[in-house]
Amino acid sequence: MRNFLIFLITIQFTLAQEKVSGLIVDAEGKPIENVLIQAPELGVSTTSNANGEFELFLSTKALLTFASDNYETYIKEANPGDIFAVVLQIDASDSENISSSQQLIILSDDELSEDDQASGNISGLLQSSQDVFSRTAAFEFSSSFFRVRGLDTDFGAVQINGIPMNKFYNGRPQWSNWGGLNDMMRNQELSLSAQSSDYNFGGLIGSTNISTKASEYRVGSRITYSSSNRSYTNRAMFSHASGLSSKGWAYAFSVGNRWGESGFIDGTFYDAQSLLLSVEKVMDKQSLNLTVIAAPNRRGKSSPNTQEVYDLMGIKYNEYWGKQDGEQRNSRVRRLVEPIIMLNHELQLSSKTTLNTNLAYQFGELGNSRLDYPGGANPSPTYYQNLPSYHLAAADEPDYSSAYLAQENLRMNGQVDWNRIYDANLASANSGLPAAYVLYEDRADDKQFTANASLKTFLTDEVSLVFNVTHQELTSENFAEIQDLLGANSYLNRDSFDGYAFNLEDPDATASVGDRFRYNYIFDVDQTELYAKTQFNLKRFDGYVSTSLKQTNYQREGIYRHGAYADNSFGKGKKLSFNTLSGKAGLTFKLSGKHLFDVNAAWMQRAPHLRNTYANSRENHYFVGEQAGRELELEEINSYDLSYILRAPNLSVRLTGYYTKLSNASEISFFFAEGIGGDTSSFVQEISQNIDKEYQGVEFGFEANVLPVLTLKGAASVGRHIYINDPSVYLTSDDFGYLDFGTAKMKNLRIANGPQEAYSLGFEFRQNYWWFGFTTNFFRNTYVDASPINRTQNFLLDSDGLPFNDYDPALARELLEQEEFGEYFVSNLVLGKSWRISYGKYVGFFLSVNNIFDGVFKTGGFEQSRNANFRELRQDFTSPKRQFGPKYWYGRGTNYFINLYVRF
Repeated sequence: MRNFLIFLITIQFTLAQEKVSGLIVDAEGKPIENVLIQAPELGVSTTSNANGEFELFLSTKALLTFASDNYETYIKEANPGDIFAVVLQIDASDSENISSSQQLIILSDDELSEDDQASGNISGLLQSSQDVFSRTAAFEFSSSFFRVRGLDTDFGAVQINGIPMNKFYNGRPQWSNWGGLNDMMRNQELSLSAQSSDYNFGGLIGSTNISTKASEYRVGSRITYSSSNRSYTNRAMFSHASGLSSKGWAYAFSVGNRWGESGFIDGTFYDAQSLLLSVEKVMDKQSLNLTVIAAPNRRGKSSPNTQEVYDLMGIKYNEYWGKQDGEQRNSRVRRLVEPIIMLNHELQLSSKTTLNTNLAYQFGELGNSRLDYPGGANPSPTYYQNLPSYHLAAADEPDYSSAYLAQENLRMNGQVDWNRIYDANLASANSGLPAAYVLYEDRADDKQFTANASLKTFLTDEVSLVFNVTHQELTSENFAEIQDLLGANSYLNRDSFDGYAFNLEDPDATASVGDRFRYNYIFDVDQTELYAKTQFNLKRFDGYVSTSLKQTNYQREGIYRHGAYADNSFGKGKKLSFNTLSGKAGLTFKLSGKHLFDVNAAWMQRAPHLRNTYANSRENHYFVGEQAGRELELEEINSYDLSYILRAPNLSVRLTGYYTKLSNASEISFFFAEGIGGDTSSFVQEISQNIDKEYQGVEFGFEANVLPVLTLKGAASVGRHIYINDPSVYLTSDDFGYLDFGTAKMKNLRIANGPQEAYSLGFEFRQNYWWFGFTTNFFRNTYVDASPINRTQNFLLDSDGLPFNDYDPALARELLEQEEFGEYFVSNLVLGKSWRISYGKYVGFFLSVNNIFDGVFKTGGFEQSRNANFRELRQDFTSPKRQFGPKYWYGRGTNYFINLYVRF
């Protein structure tokens, strides 16, 4: 019956000399509407109509791709005049590839602090890609915190409905702002690597625009339940889309909840809700869409630990939590509530010109809690004086008895002792003293307005122009707020060590729950960008040229007059302005329908992100370099890549070589250091300037359909990412003000950006709506983050400013050798099945099991800078156990994610 139906409809088509035409149906002979049919090498495309019919004009023989949501992409070679039928198979995963990728976003982003390895998460940028290497990087490599081309996610651009989502503070997209809304984030357009999109100039590792237009969602409803042992343990979602009514209205919404007492890491609770509502009115030649997104979430953080702690407590250990009244309580909670409201208008000015105007307002708060102990001992169970290594490093000889007692105490009582904290505060309150301990939250309350307009016009069928203007304004209130006095009466708003007032305007103030204290300031930011792109698609060549002109202004306003910086902390500071000009160009040469060569080049200027602009914004107005008499320079980036692409019906291959140079970068670190200037100990800000980095390497990916039901796939990335100069380093501190340490010997050290070599090989089997896949991945060349201060002149100087009389250059090189973590394998499997209940109604599941052989491996880490000179570090290395060795993160052991769904 199906074949007869196809035949009856097919014979109605008229043969045309320059036209390929046909019918697209599903496995049951039902026509499929809105299938995207493209001839990539010719730059032409069309979509199927409500009857599944399509027509596409071709000038020569070409490869056609047929793509539609929830169906496997089909590739076919066609000649002008061909007439044929295409049967698309339902993707057995029912788009759960996207869900599992979004899952990677959630779990990678929330397991670690946003200032740590989560910055390397790339799955969100690449999840919608049809490029075989990019899909592998998203699904297979991201759990090891692999970074595409070694670059952080601030080198990628994310937009929702054309509105930029990258944050001014660190340049990264805040994935959690739309976490749990997987069903509503599927409509994506992706530009790879340095390519510019129609929405944004973009970065170097891709640009993604997510559309939430109500009329674009597939009509129907979906109920989903998920279970996992990664971050949350449960997830429930419901989504519905109405489709476009006869009166031009459409709506879509999704609600969800994710929760769990603990993920793979102990004590990491999860509590998150999500909502998206989209309403659209389609009129003659225009449409108006309103989108509301809210995804409040709270989660318990996990701690990095030294190897000594991991050896005693295992890779699931987390020092941040403890039991209170029998309930788990994490002292470090990340809380985010930042709703987004968008209004998007699309106007068809003519058959060749479209104008989009967009408005967005985002507001809310980001909080990170922690314990302060102005009148008590450090509450950390892994504070160095609580560990065996402290007693083994005794000045005279190792104290094995005390070391054993410390070891057993950590094993038996290795969590936050909330009862002891309350007892200390009750004792202080009874004595009329302020709090010895307090739980507070570092807050950033943002209000951001964005407006942009984008005009796209086709000068001819082959040449298009895009003009875009975007303006953003941000007001960010930053302060500390008391969450819990933990049995105390009040908190004295003074530094407990140096005694200065945190606010000289009210020097003897006390604070209670809900009060601001310690620091209080505002960032005012405004940015305007003009962007233009021209693109052409010819028979043998495709190409584009784009440029961006951007002005960014920062200003800090101090609400407190800080006791250590009375003359440079209160009121409005200097307004910092940055003007940048950037350009990109790309060319694709189509040797034939199967063989393509692609080249991209970018020259970019970037203003430093807020976090790398101010030396210590919590205390003063100083911008980076100001105390050293240096200017804060723009970052400059040069990047090139060259690719060979093979697109055959049963084989897809991409081979790419890339090179990127980053110049004039700045970085800031905060830590407690001993041995500053010989024997001084202080809490310091370490500012590194004029950092130059180089990223070069090769990417390779292939996908081969060896059988109709069996696909082999593989990918490899081999990179060399290094520092190529010795940056300038200086320290600031409340104790000594400013110290210049000259340059740090960082040249040729590896950048700590996850594994610099990654390989993947696997297969997928699909038949009768079953889907099974297995992949083995191999990683190597993962390096610890090297400490700049340990590589400055301070490392070899005694307190008199002269080199240590026992300094040994050979031993120093050995002590400072950058640690490489070693190679490791991770094997993953996926399994999916979909059942059709009736037409348009499906039930299915998706299961992924990662690290099935329970491998143990480090994904990242950093050198502690506490021992900042030769003698201190030598003593640490010669002790039976290092007191201040690097702190690491470990990857998860065997973990799973299962998804059950009903679609109707």
